[in-house]
Amino acid sequence: MSPTNQQVLLAARPTGFPNPTDFRLVEAPIPEPADGQFLVGIAYLSVDPYMRGRMNAARSYADPQKLDEVMGGGAVGKVLASRHPGFAEGEYVVGMFGWQQYALSDGRGVMQVDPRLAPISAYLGVLGMPGFTAYFGLLDVCAPRPGETVVVSGAAGAVGSTVGQIAKIHGCRVVGIAGGDDKIRWITEDLGFDAAFNYKTESPYQKLKELCPAGIDCYFDNVGGSITDAVLPLMNTSGRVSICGQISMYNLEKPETGPRLFPLVLVRTLKVQGFLVFQYASRYGEALPKLAGWLQEGKLKYRETVAEGIENAVSAFLGMLRGENIGKQLVKISDQ
Repeated sequence: MSPTNQQVLLAARPTGFPNPTDFRLVEAPIPEPADGQFLVGIAYLSVDPYMRGRMNAARSYADPQKLDEVMGGGAVGKVLASRHPGFAEGEYVVGMFGWQQYALSDGRGVMQVDPRLAPISAYLGVLGMPGFTAYFGLLDVCAPRPGETVVVSGAAGAVGSTVGQIAKIHGCRVVGIAGGDDKIRWITEDLGFDAAFNYKTESPYQKLKELCPAGIDCYFDNVGGSITDAVLPLMNTSGRVSICGQISMYNLEKPETGPRLFPLVLVRTLKVQGFLVFQYASRYGEALPKLAGWLQEGKLKYRETVAEGIENAVSAFLGMLRGENIGKQLVKISDQ
């Protein structure tokens, strides 16, 4: 056990793309659990696109991240000491423990995880929040039918790569959009996407028109902006759009002026729905065995990009915002 608890705090609210100086690494004493609490030694922490929005002062679907407090976020680790009847020393747990080496918890929002089912890091990815996001955002919001064409933006990320594979499991034709040739190779050669293209080197509208000759029935949107502007004109009548993220716009200092696409929504009778995975918290128990079963059957694959050490959490976060990761971006804190 390290002698102190290293923590990453939000030091300033970013303007545009965040800078390393917007964060501060500090040391604090390792906390002791009181009655009804337990101490977690963090093994991996997650960095995710939604965290950028929480760094702003304005409230969205969650309160802003407070200045000079530990950056919030999911993490997985081992219970090192417990005075809580529901959590035993030696168990592995996942929860919103934040960017730190050790965390106290009273058990709210925390789930026990089974390291025999999958490596514990998977509970921050394909068997965790990104996996649940893909599962409910595709199956509940888009409700794809066999033979339909599903387009996924951000297709090489933790959510998008899972969406595409679930769509394939359900008999769909899947086209992915990603920002790198290595990402395109991974999702087509390893994950089984039917087609994909690099939006940085191809015209999204022209390429989608070529790859989706029968039009697009479902669009899972992680990106927004000009990519989504290219997709919507190619949607079929009664198509469904799941709005999961808008990462292309998170770091803009001034909003872009885009096309006015609501006439398309009207004349094509499209369903366009935003969703938050936390709305499905009561149904996580439905998704987990499905995802775990597909994983064990080899129908679902995942990839992780792992940074080492809490001192590299900020650089991992900034790299994820720049799209440098393939699959789930994690930070390994310790061997637990």
